[in-house]
Formats: sequence, C-alpha cells, structure tokens
Amino acid sequence: MKLYMRTPVLILAVGILLAGCAKKEDSYVDMQDAAVRSDAILDAVFRKIRPEVHWTHGFTSTGRCEVTRRRVVMTDISAERRGSFLGLVDRFWRKSGYQMTAVNNSSEFPAIYARTNDGYRMSLRIGGKGQAFFQVDTPCVQKSEVQDSTSQATAPLYEGMEFIPRPNIHSDFWSAGASEAVGAGS
Repeated sequence: MKLYMRTPVLILAVGILLAGCAKKEDSYVDMQDAAVRSDAILDAVFRKIRPEVHWTHGFTSTGRCEVTRRRVVMTDISAERRGSFLGLVDRFWRKSGYQMTAVNNSSEFPAIYARTNDGYRMSLRIGGKGQAFFQVDTPCVQKSEVQDSTSQATAPLYEGMEFIPRPNIHSDFWSAGASEAVGAGS
C-alpha cells in the first residue's frame, strides 16, 4: 500500500523537474547572446556618463561557459574627479536595479562591483594614470562562438598593439585637477 502512495508523488516530482527543464530550453541563452547583453550593459552606462568619456574595446575572453567583455577608458580621469566618476556609475547601476557587491575605497586604485538579477557581474576599476576599466562577466551559458562587439568605440582601437596605452585624451572636466585650478588663479 505504501508503494502505491509513493508512485503518484514520484511521478509528480519528476513532472515538476521536467517542466523546469522545458522552461530553461525556452529561455536558451548562448555565449553570443550573453556577449550582446554584456555590450548592452556597457553601452547603457557609457550613455549616462556626462560629460562623455572616450573608450576603446578591451579584449573579449571566453571560458568554458562564460564570456568577459572589457572596455578601457582613454580619457584621463584626474585623482580629483575619480570619486565623481565612480559615484556616477554607482548611482546608475543602483537605479538600474543592480546589486552593489563590493567597493574598494583605495585612494589610488578605487573600484566598484555590481551584479544583475540574472547573474551578470560588472566592475569599474581605476588603474594607473586614472585609466578606468569596465568589465562584464556573464553567468554560465550554452557554449557557442562569440563575435566581436558591434558597439562603436569612441577612441582608437589600437589594433595590432600588444597593450592599450595609458589614457591619452584630455577632458576639460574629467581631467581637471586641483593643481590646475590653483595654477589658473595665480
């Protein structure tokens, strides 16, 4: 008698599991789809940065089931403006519904990290000479080929070069420093 009671429960459990699998197939996402979503996340944040900064594509990397898209800001962001830059991106990511996961308050190399509800992880790190590095890491998705980004960079692409140079584009706002302000009044 107990065996008869377990069979309907077992069949019901298997049915629920299969229904869950069918739902996942309906929302099939491969590495190319994830790369396109990463580009959209990056495009959105760059549209919100005002005054505009100039950026170039960093390299795209793929793993077993994930993709990493990178962008490198070529506008020099002065030490005096880094907090404003990070704050602007932080506020935009929060308004977009992203969860802030970590903050590095280093005065020399600050960084912020966030995550979307569906598992995309973003970072903004400030490196040497005020160069900003954006990165989006996708969740694990179906393996596929990944094409280059179709987003148009606003700085040279530095194709054929081993490394992207330090920031080399001046902005009256983002590159402005306290020392420049003091010198201007003298």
